[in-house]
Amino acid sequence: EAVRQEFKLAKVGDSFGPTWETCWFKVELSIPPAWAGREVHFVWESNGEGMVWRDAQPVQGLTKEGEKTSYILTNSLKESEPHSLTLYVELACNGLFGAGKGSMIAPPDPDRRFTLSKAELVVFNRNVYELLVDLEILLDMAKLLGEEDQRSFQALYTANQMINVCDVMDPSTFPAARDLAAAIFSQRNGESQHTIHAMGHCHIDSAWLWPYEETIRKCARSWVTVVRLMESNPEFTFACSQLRLTSVLWQAQQFEWVRSWYPGLYVQIQHFVAKGRFIPVGGTWVEMDGNLPSGESMVRQFLQGQRFFQEQFGQICSEFWLPDTFGYSAQLPQLMRGCGIKRFLTQKLSWNLVNAFPHHTFFWEGIDGSRVLTHFPPGDSYGMHGRVEEMLKTVKNNKDKGRVNDSALLFGFGDGGGGPTQTMLDRMKRMSDTDGLPRVQISTPDRLFSVLEKESSQLCTWVGELFLELHNGTYTTQAQIKKENRECERILHDVEVLSTLAVARDGAFQYPASQLQRLWRLLLLNQFHDVLPGSCIQLVVEDALQHYSEIRSAGAQLQEEAVQSLCGDLLQPKAGSTESTLVLNTLPWERTEVISRTKPATPETLALVTVPSMGYALVREPLPPPRPVAVRKQEDGSVAMENGVIAVHLDVMGRLTSLRLVGSERESIPDGCYANQFALFDDVPLYWDAWDVMDYHLETRKPVITLLRPLEITLAGGLRGSASFSLQIGESSTVTQEIILDAACPYLRFLTQVEWKEAHKFLKVEFPVQVRSTNATYEIQFGHLQRPTHWNTSWDWARFEVWAHKWLDLSEHGFGVAVLNDCKYGASAHGNVLSLSL
Repeated sequence: EAVRQEFKLAKVGDSFGPTWETCWFKVELSIPPAWAGREVHFVWESNGEGMVWRDAQPVQGLTKEGEKTSYILTNSLKESEPHSLTLYVELACNGLFGAGKGSMIAPPDPDRRFTLSKAELVVFNRNVYELLVDLEILLDMAKLLGEEDQRSFQALYTANQMINVCDVMDPSTFPAARDLAAAIFSQRNGESQHTIHAMGHCHIDSAWLWPYEETIRKCARSWVTVVRLMESNPEFTFACSQLRLTSVLWQAQQFEWVRSWYPGLYVQIQHFVAKGRFIPVGGTWVEMDGNLPSGESMVRQFLQGQRFFQEQFGQICSEFWLPDTFGYSAQLPQLMRGCGIKRFLTQKLSWNLVNAFPHHTFFWEGIDGSRVLTHFPPGDSYGMHGRVEEMLKTVKNNKDKGRVNDSALLFGFGDGGGGPTQTMLDRMKRMSDTDGLPRVQISTPDRLFSVLEKESSQLCTWVGELFLELHNGTYTTQAQIKKENRECERILHDVEVLSTLAVARDGAFQYPASQLQRLWRLLLLNQFHDVLPGSCIQLVVEDALQHYSEIRSAGAQLQEEAVQSLCGDLLQPKAGSTESTLVLNTLPWERTEVISRTKPATPETLALVTVPSMGYALVREPLPPPRPVAVRKQEDGSVAMENGVIAVHLDVMGRLTSLRLVGSERESIPDGCYANQFALFDDVPLYWDAWDVMDYHLETRKPVITLLRPLEITLAGGLRGSASFSLQIGESSTVTQEIILDAACPYLRFLTQVEWKEAHKFLKVEFPVQVRSTNATYEIQFGHLQRPTHWNTSWDWARFEVWAHKWLDLSEHGFGVAVLNDCKYGASAHGNVLSLSL
């Protein structure tokens, strides 16, 4: 399509845009015959990301920020090679890290222009380049090994001799200078030297500071560059943890659609996968958030990821590769082992703000006792550049010296893609076995972990979650995304339960496997570790909300089809029968609840119903409540409600002043305290605005006490009693809440709507309770864990804001209080106060 367009003349210095646009350049080259035998490059520099196309195939990614600004036309120009040729350059009007206005993580500047700063045909002097790399390594050894190390002086004096020998005007002197460098690089290490397993890597966020669609091109730009490097470096291996993204970014044709964009590139990738050099790792559909997805969602991440690798490459992953998410659930080891994975690699805990994690290689044990061998590259990065400094840091930083003598180093530009460069490889070739430096070998994940498994007899074990002491705000940021994720998880669960029951009851019903897989993959895509946490630009949020809308719409249709098959005969009106309501229960326990029945042009009616586990019931005559809800307004404007199970008292601002079990003398709310107390905090983090909330925000607590509408009874009792009120938050926001008590129900419901117009503020709701315990319990995927309610140690107070799923609980022997939610993840329990972050 681009080739067929009409092109106009462009020149160096021209600018193009605006942001997110695509510009195509037709480049006509003529190589002078006098360059015969020379290495010829096409050089292109711009502050946008580029791709060179030749003969209708992508051949080279160009990203100045990723140190890739040239395409090698020939290594040695031969007379038989074409001297005149036409290339096309596809320029994306965004940088490696998007187009932030003023700073990297600022919202994109929609009107940014991108400038072509260089377009040249050049002769590349390989001998000069090799000399420069030699000198760089020697000078780094001289500077970094220290005065107490004789190798430092040997490197320095060798570099000095090279300068003396080399006449920059006389290329014939270059080999002698290079021989001096080779002599010192060839002096070998002792057998006890630490071994670094270097692996090419290119972390590509599937959406972050750029939209989903741009990631398709980032993948192509990065991986075509990797393929070019593999062609010229037979020892080079590349660990690719996001390969499957090319198949899932859009919902219709998925893999086939992207393969139609880059079919030639995909064939080349398959070739190198078969050779064991382009290595798929990861095991999941995307590199998802490690905290917030439900247990079922995490299982589906592994299921879809492993299935993809098996179908496309004939193998499943034995390593779980998740280098850049914001903490790791204590349930992950069990899920990994259940999906054929026993090895785990990350590095994100090196970002801890308070406590340095005590290990780099260890066994990680989950809540059921499952263990996986875990490795954090000691260089604390997944984007190394192959420098001497990084090798020395990897050895010095390793917290498991003596236990293991091998570690990983991941090299290549990442986050926005880019990947390894030839210079990185050339640096490490010189350090492969050089005295004074760790031994560096180009390796694979399997080779690394196989060695670590043999060395593992003395490794320590870490039990429980790997909690990141940073980015605690991601449990709450972008509330709509969090709500939609939870709702879509519920919808897909219900569709699968009802469809399975429909198949069991009627063999003619077609289970909607392909439709469900498509919807699951959309949901899994949105669980990427910068989308579900909310640490992405608004364009990505809009895409994600559109995906959720599609899941809800298609899910509702599938649910309706399953219900019609399962209960269609029950839904047909029968002559002489009283009107009935079909009530379904998709949870695995019997439920007795008050439901709302609505019909067009008639008022809402309530009914108390009992529905069996994973079943349904027809409601004709509602059950009478064992005891109706009583609602009474007191003289001071407060409201008391009771249903025979619990009794509550609310003041005029909707705060709970009393909550107790009927028949018990035990009061849940301490004297003089208020539960359901909204509180506003300042939220001004050090840097990562959408990611972080800092511990000092707790010093700025302001109770929300500005009343807009006092508590009023909205339902007077019977099957349901309720009261509502409104408060003003900050300068211009409001909260409206209806507090509901249903007949026979052991809990109080709070339907809460916030009109949020604040900036750099954090809203929570607090529940002080009359319970004493040193630990609170939080729901996680398929289980729960306990965290301290005190701040005895730095490890305790670093968890001032934590994540939970549907509930948190504070209990002592024989008594406890829990706070449940349907769309929130941020929480805390300090002392006797349970807080939910809104």
